[in-house]
Amino acid sequence: MAEPFWHNLVPDEYYRSIYDIDLDALHERGVSGLIIDLDNTVAAWGVGRPEPRLAEWIREVRDKGLEPYILSNDLGPRVALFTRYLGIEGTARAGKPRRRAFRKAVEALGLRPDQVAVIGDQVFTDIFGAKRLGCHTILVVPVSRRELLWTRFVRLVEGRLLAWLRKRGLVGPPVGRDPGLEGE
Repeated sequence: MAEPFWHNLVPDEYYRSIYDIDLDALHERGVSGLIIDLDNTVAAWGVGRPEPRLAEWIREVRDKGLEPYILSNDLGPRVALFTRYLGIEGTARAGKPRRRAFRKAVEALGLRPDQVAVIGDQVFTDIFGAKRLGCHTILVVPVSRRELLWTRFVRLVEGRLLAWLRKRGLVGPPVGRDPGLEGE
């Protein structure tokens, strides 16, 4: 019997931030590539420059044997700035949650979907699209509350969904391991 539709909305892991993700555990489970959302996943929406801490994290990702790739629905100039600064590949105007967007990123990494983890802050774009392709999924708490009006509406629906999933034991609270985030 096929899984219900909503199973594609359940993240495999849930963290407070990208800095909390257990990169060693991902590598041990056979993950070789990370497809990473930009807006409110690694940087606040609309922020023009990457923080040095992000570049350090990308170096750590590579040191762990994982290849990062940015996949964003954002416009080209900002995505180009981040990919250039971080020295990684990426795609702007991706069209998430369409499978095609994720498939192209997986192909750019030269991997199979089961060798890729997708990291994002939105259930209905990042998690849904990645799950349908067969990627491991990691949801993170949004970096900022500042976002487009439409996204704010979607967050209300997403909040209800996460509460429903928690009630059924399908997702727990976000895991926080990063001492650098305490007090933020």
